[in-house]
Amino acid sequence: MADALSEFSFPRTGLTVRNRTVLAALTNKQSHEDGVLSQEEHHWLTMRGEGGFGIVTTAAANVTEHGRGWEGELGVWSDHHVPGLSHLASKLSEQGAVSLAQLFHGGMRSPSNLTGVQPVSASENTEPSMKGIVARELTHVEIESIILAFGSAAARCEAAGFSGVELHGAHSYLISQFLGPKTNRRSDQWGGNLQGRTMFLQRIIQEVRAQTSHEFIVGVRLSPTIQDLGIELQETLEVAKWCTDWGLDFIHVSCWDVFQTLPDTNGEETSLTKWFSNHLDGKIPIITTGKIWDGDDVRFAMDQGADLVGVGRAGIAHYDWPQQLSEADASPEKPPFTVEHLKQAGLSDTFVTYMSRWNGFVIPQD
Repeated sequence: MADALSEFSFPRTGLTVRNRTVLAALTNKQSHEDGVLSQEEHHWLTMRGEGGFGIVTTAAANVTEHGRGWEGELGVWSDHHVPGLSHLASKLSEQGAVSLAQLFHGGMRSPSNLTGVQPVSASENTEPSMKGIVARELTHVEIESIILAFGSAAARCEAAGFSGVELHGAHSYLISQFLGPKTNRRSDQWGGNLQGRTMFLQRIIQEVRAQTSHEFIVGVRLSPTIQDLGIELQETLEVAKWCTDWGLDFIHVSCWDVFQTLPDTNGEETSLTKWFSNHLDGKIPIITTGKIWDGDDVRFAMDQGADLVGVGRAGIAHYDWPQQLSEADASPEKPPFTVEHLKQAGLSDTFVTYMSRWNGFVIPQD
């Protein structure tokens, strides 16, 4: 696996990553109620730094107090979060890993029973998981306030010592709610055509750049398609191309399954990673994720044009997943896993309980 384990340098800043493996942002519900990083979350993330990941990304971290999406979520909306973030960033740097914090706002997926307020979105929206609770449409002033919050959160992360941030524009959270024509039905400058629906993301990028230094790495995670939001591949490809002009350092393509294909203009089945690689033509580094587990999967993803390869469940189960790739015919153990295995991999009881909700991942205890 010489390719995946070779160094990578971000073109804009020259920041060098020791290899091309990425621990993707993973919900783990281990933070304290006030969003402060817990020792359990610090331990699980730094184990991945010790295990050789080139980039270690935090779980999604909410940029406003009322943008939370779930219990035990990491926060970056207040200065009281900085000491814990600094402790984590310092340790990851000491281990040789590049550290990223993922910034997000839940939007219509911020439950009122958790935040104490009505959720907000690009337009008036709801979804089945919200159990009938309707998100109200954000005002212009509120949109500007959230944009500033993303910038301030990024500034906190840089002050804490992080190498950069990843903006969570995927998985039906607030940024993607603005991108989707089904969830963004506005008629002002924040809606309408694709350019209007992308304005929220563009302004966030501009604000993050304004509040951080030139050396700070900034990227965005995008879902190629989200049917419920009306997001289609061709529009996402166009957004990704615009991002190359907005000062970003990478595009993270959240495939869910890197082996999924869609027909191109010639009718040939083409992987999602390849779609982005062809469309972006080397203008910006690509991270790809989705059902990558062993050495063959990594080779496939990189053959399709990925510059870096991210993992979720493989990284949960194997803190030393990059080190395992150095072995010939690397084939890390696949689920289901015992509770003891996961605890040895650095998961707390809370994280193990959460992973038990994923079908077939944890062997039930008697």
